[in-house]
Amino acid sequence: MELQPGREAVVGAAVATLWTDPEAVRPIDRPALATRTDIPAWISGMDSDQQVGDCVLSQLLLGERVLVTELRPDGWAHVVAVEQPAAKLDPRGYPGWLPTDQLVPAEETVPADVAPLVLDASVSALRAAPDGPVVLPGLILGTRLAAAGTARDGWRPVHAPGHAEPLWLPESHLAEPSATPPTAAEVLAVAQRLLDVVYVWGGVTAYGIDCSGLVHLAWRRFGVQLPRDADDQAAATVPLTLGDERPGDLYFFARPGRKIHHIGIVTAEPGSAGDRRMLHACYRRRRVLEEALPAERVATLVGAHRV
Repeated sequence: MELQPGREAVVGAAVATLWTDPEAVRPIDRPALATRTDIPAWISGMDSDQQVGDCVLSQLLLGERVLVTELRPDGWAHVVAVEQPAAKLDPRGYPGWLPTDQLVPAEETVPADVAPLVLDASVSALRAAPDGPVVLPGLILGTRLAAAGTARDGWRPVHAPGHAEPLWLPESHLAEPSATPPTAAEVLAVAQRLLDVVYVWGGVTAYGIDCSGLVHLAWRRFGVQLPRDADDQAAATVPLTLGDERPGDLYFFARPGRKIHHIGIVTAEPGSAGDRRMLHACYRRRRVLEEALPAERVATLVGAHRV
């Protein structure tokens, strides 16, 4: 099968970066454009200013579905990331550009009745055999996979898009999706595993992440589909009276007369003096951190919400 406009495809790379435009891609972005992406090399090769360049929109994980809307002869596809809601941009999902080599036609994927699994490790790799050579490095927390048999000596075979034969990863890196919604404490615990990850604009991985990407990924681990951007996340969650927030809820921030620009995850009940704490991917400090809200954050705090 071939990719076709108007039909769905799935991501075949461990992590595919969604770009604003093929012409916006920089020479430094080469590791993120390959069929076998190297996201750690891409991020480490950029300086702090390049890590927040506005050519990146988001990132998609292995097996994530997209709707192909245009194919260019130079190897680029315009897609809508249907699992990353972005109502203000496209009611179908987040639109942007991907290299076509990072996509696999949806018809070549595993049937829907195969037992689903989710990656619970922050980072993992798919191998050709138990403890064998790495075939696909850099799998990210929350990646959905399909079981391809029972475990053997602590290794589990799985189906992966674009690979005819089952691949293997440690059974301890996997979890079965829960039939019940996660607790706020469970989601917060996942987000806390990403402490000190570098801030990357548009990032949704354990190598680099932004504020709304952190929230999106933490909930994605449990199969909950939140929008990709902070203002859309606010619209998709339930407002609370400030003071009623609890760990695992969300803080939103906006400057007067402007739309929401930042989000954090509540890590403690508010103190008697109104002091608050949150976990967030901080643009200013360029990493994920947990802290008391400084004065400049308090000045722009516009609400607390619950998923």
